[in-house]
Amino acid sequence: MRGIFGAAVAALLVASLAAPAAAQSGSSVSQSDIQRLQDNVFQASNDVSQLRSRDNTRANQLQGELDDLRDEVIYLKVKQRKDPQGLARNEYVDVRDRIEDLRTRARGDSTNAYTPAPAPAPAPRSTAAAPRGTTGGAANANQRTVEVPTGTEIDVRLSNALNSGTAKVEDRFEGTTLVDVVVNGRTAIPAGSVVRGVVTAVEPGTRTNRTSKMTVSFDQVTVNGRAYPLRGTVTQAIEGEGIKGEAGRTAAGAGVGAILGGILGGFKGALAGILIGGGGTIAATEGKEVELPQGSVLRVRVDSPVEIQAAR
Repeated sequence: MRGIFGAAVAALLVASLAAPAAAQSGSSVSQSDIQRLQDNVFQASNDVSQLRSRDNTRANQLQGELDDLRDEVIYLKVKQRKDPQGLARNEYVDVRDRIEDLRTRARGDSTNAYTPAPAPAPAPRSTAAAPRGTTGGAANANQRTVEVPTGTEIDVRLSNALNSGTAKVEDRFEGTTLVDVVVNGRTAIPAGSVVRGVVTAVEPGTRTNRTSKMTVSFDQVTVNGRAYPLRGTVTQAIEGEGIKGEAGRTAAGAGVGAILGGILGGFKGALAGILIGGGGTIAATEGKEVELPQGSVLRVRVDSPVEIQAAR
């Protein structure tokens, strides 16, 4: 009898000690937690952008890590949405800590963080002409940071079609800018720049759900071969006729006026049968799937400043 009683007490002690650990590893992660991760990723993007002016090589290394972390946050968001109780707290904490570690390294505000080497002393000035074919500091002199302010609208022509009946969360897509984005007389984002988007939510139409929905956002723009983080929300969808056999003229560098005047078929007007609400959510209004054909133009609002290294 005494042995049975002792075994029972021991079992209770083990259970009481294990309970906190189990609760910690199994505690659910809320939508607010996921939103904080997304905000942290956005802040990390700004930190990496600021690092570029000090050490472009290091910034490119961290950008690769940041892209992976952004994908992991999207994965956690999808997992949390499908099973709110199934996402363990330690998964969330791991991604959160890695984002903060990346921000620390990007800012260089920790003793263990990367600190860029001091810039070399400037070479003495010489009155002799530089040899032909050398540029010296001309490349750096011809670069200047241009900030695309919040609220700027960019017209992006879709390179591939999107449909709420087939699209999946995390699907990536691309588009190209239609016109130059000019800030203070300088071209920050030239026409033809590639903009990357992602499907962040989708609700296909069903017999019971006659209002299909799809939310897309834009998170990156590539200018002169360099990728920059972007935070953009769709505000309008415009029907375009697409290229009419004149791709050669476009590739040859036709002007913006020519592009809008006919090479892309111009604008027909707002896409019929869809309505765009807050946060870039696109909803079908005629009981069909949300369909954005290839060549459609999405007007994208920049939600946070973007610093671009633009040529003079």
